Amino acid sequence: MNHPVRETRPPLVLAWQNAASAKAETRRGVVRTLLRTAICDKIQLSINKNMNNGLARFELYLDKVEKLLTEAATQGDPAFWLYQNGARTPIFMLEGLAKLYSGLHNKKRFEKIEEQFKLLEDGIGAVDHYDNFAKEFSADKKVSAGVAKSVQSKAGEKAKLLNELLIKKSWIGKDAKRIGKIRKNLGNADWLEDKAEMKAIDELYRKSIGKINDFAKTYEAGFTELEEQVHELRRKLRWLSIYPQALQGCIQLTAGSSKDKNLTKYLTPEIVNSPFNKMPDAGANRYLLVFEKDRFLALSWMISELGRLKDQGLRIHALSEAGAASKTDSKNEAEILSKATAICSAFFAEKNLDKLISGVVKK
Repeated sequence: MNHPVRETRPPLVLAWQNAASAKAETRRGVVRTLLRTAICDKIQLSINKNMNNGLARFELYLDKVEKLLTEAATQGDPAFWLYQNGARTPIFMLEGLAKLYSGLHNKKRFEKIEEQFKLLEDGIGAVDHYDNFAKEFSADKKVSAGVAKSVQSKAGEKAKLLNELLIKKSWIGKDAKRIGKIRKNLGNADWLEDKAEMKAIDELYRKSIGKINDFAKTYEAGFTELEEQVHELRRKLRWLSIYPQALQGCIQLTAGSSKDKNLTKYLTPEIVNSPFNKMPDAGANRYLLVFEKDRFLALSWMISELGRLKDQGLRIHALSEAGAASKTDSKNEAEILSKATAICSAFFAEKNLDKLISGVVKK
């Protein structure tokens, strides 16, 4: 019986052929990967081109927060890491967007998202509050080391609470699903067309201004509480200046300056040159809401000045909480409230908010 002759090849030849075959397979794998990548990139490009402006605004900050949370999860103290690495700003922008859109459509949907980001932002804010005062008190020779240590321990307590929140609400950890759920929720929203959306934002601003005017009028005779009155008014005013940054270019300022001499006192170099008062580029936005530039700068001055007064008051409260209350604290707080009343009386008498909005225009 004749058996087929098996071809024998030198080991070196076999090794070369096997290597060549492996390289060919590798090349085919690379090609397949490149094709898949190209297809995915094309799909993503199509998605980005067709993504609603509102959804795209959220996505910009969601992407930043997602990366920060992913990195924070690898740290020994995720809460403190988030605070130290600027997570509060994009989270605050997302809170602002959700707050604004809850007034445009899908109220319950956006209120839920706003609440989720507010809890996160408040948590980081609490760490920020105590940590900064601890640093300030440590550098102040008039404040005992014990007081600074007590305030720093509060920062640690707040970080611990935030770490618990991060896990409980699935922001980080093995069940980190929060960002994905928010994306899904946003994807199901009833987004408006550009023109209708800008008109809705215009209307929301006018309603907000009306409510702020009413709130301020309540305290025409003078503020008596720092947190519930002065700080609350500042919060309401601050949203008016946060929205333009969060909305990424659909709100712009007029090019010219106002001839109103009452505005001069607000146009300080610090305010005029602040990067926060430079609007993001209009980009692909087809319709814009335009504000009077100097009125917006006046608003920014008010927010800044009320913030300065608020910080003075919070310093008094932080010292008091640490058992270092001063006999002059009540007098100092009364002066803070008096100054806040004076600047607010002038600002609202000039009707700066009523004259803020120029209107919606097509780009």
